[in-house]
Amino acid sequence: MEKRKLLFVSANRFATPYPVYPLGVSYLCSYLKERLTGFEIRTFDFNLHPASSFPEFLLEYQPDYTGISLRNIDDVNSLNKEWFIHGYKEIVDTVKSTINTRVIIGGSAFSIYPKDLFGFFEPEFGIWGEGEESMLQLIQSLESNTDYRSIEGLVYRENDLIVVNERKSYLKSLDLSFDPTLTGFYWEKSGMMNLQTKRGCPYNCIYCTYPLIEGSKVRTLDPEKIVETLSDLYFKQNIDYVFFTDSVFNINNDFNKALAERIIKAELKIRWGAYFSPHNLDHATLDLYKRAGLTHIEFGTESLSDSTLRHYSKHFTVDEVVGISAICNKLDIYFAHFMILGGYGETEASIDENFENSKRIDNTVFFPYIGMRIYPGTRLYDLSLAEGVIEADDDLLEPVYYIAEGIDYTTLRERAAKTGRRWVFPDEEVVAVMQRMRQRKRKGSLWHHLKK
Repeated sequence: MEKRKLLFVSANRFATPYPVYPLGVSYLCSYLKERLTGFEIRTFDFNLHPASSFPEFLLEYQPDYTGISLRNIDDVNSLNKEWFIHGYKEIVDTVKSTINTRVIIGGSAFSIYPKDLFGFFEPEFGIWGEGEESMLQLIQSLESNTDYRSIEGLVYRENDLIVVNERKSYLKSLDLSFDPTLTGFYWEKSGMMNLQTKRGCPYNCIYCTYPLIEGSKVRTLDPEKIVETLSDLYFKQNIDYVFFTDSVFNINNDFNKALAERIIKAELKIRWGAYFSPHNLDHATLDLYKRAGLTHIEFGTESLSDSTLRHYSKHFTVDEVVGISAICNKLDIYFAHFMILGGYGETEASIDENFENSKRIDNTVFFPYIGMRIYPGTRLYDLSLAEGVIEADDDLLEPVYYIAEGIDYTTLRERAAKTGRRWVFPDEEVVAVMQRMRQRKRKGSLWHHLKK
């Protein structure tokens, strides 16, 4: 009996400062290959393959189902405002006009705007949030011609209305096998592989979409399976750097410590980095992580003003940021601080405080973004609505930013330079530097080379 065919399309083409491995698609493929009998599953990645080859690929493969993953809406950079929606629309329209297939859209971008994007792209179905089990149930329902309307996270049209189903349950165990046709490309171009150890974010930062995409309930994944995946990368594919893409890695230190000890026991000489909060860390914990391979930390610090941190609903103080930075320096762990200047509640005084407090932190890089991207479903959306920054009927698909008034933004670079610290603004040309380093076969995160 001829196999049914499923295609996953990674529609992301944004590669600044480097292309990012399509991790969500890999989790979907791994999950479905184990559970969806009688199916062949293939992937088309727009970072790897030229767009011109896509129609020919579709005609040759003729998938029965086509899942299109949308990673980002835009570049989240108020100085540039690159918007990806029309590029995604071209991909969706190419699928529809080239072959007869059932189009299903998902991914993190779709999860933020499920109703709006469903109406814009007009697929047959959409899945918002965690997609593995929902995708499995949808295909099984369609194959057996049974009712799909109760599937969690499903988006569909009924009687000319777009229905967006709730999501109440989440997975706790996920297999992950990396596609060998993709790993070589991404290892060369980005110098790392991506991996999750947990999903969900319990914090309430006013601007953040992670709770919308993954939920606010934290689910730690199976540490044995994580180590198996790392072992496969290290021992079989000679890949020795991974980036853990958890919203915040150090949410659950008991789990993280157990994972670190398993990595050490497995004798994995793998190096890794992750997004961290400056909160909930100490010397002993970081020392263990370092012995397990931690080399790079990206702190979601956002501000070095306590008043601004409160406005942003952050859960730590400037003193905590300074203290953990000092510990990183003692342990020789590279770290960078990602900042938001001019967000909600920012003033000239708090900007000055940011720059002054940056002098308390040595041997790092600050990456400031100007203003906050406004997304529906966030606290920032409500605040922006109340202040008249946006209107209730704004869909916000096209980038709109909250940028605090009363700040002299023309002097930010000059003031940053006077701190004697390395501030890399979003429009600084660092991509060429990174690419030269990649050509010299340097792997892992490279931003530490930007330090003064």
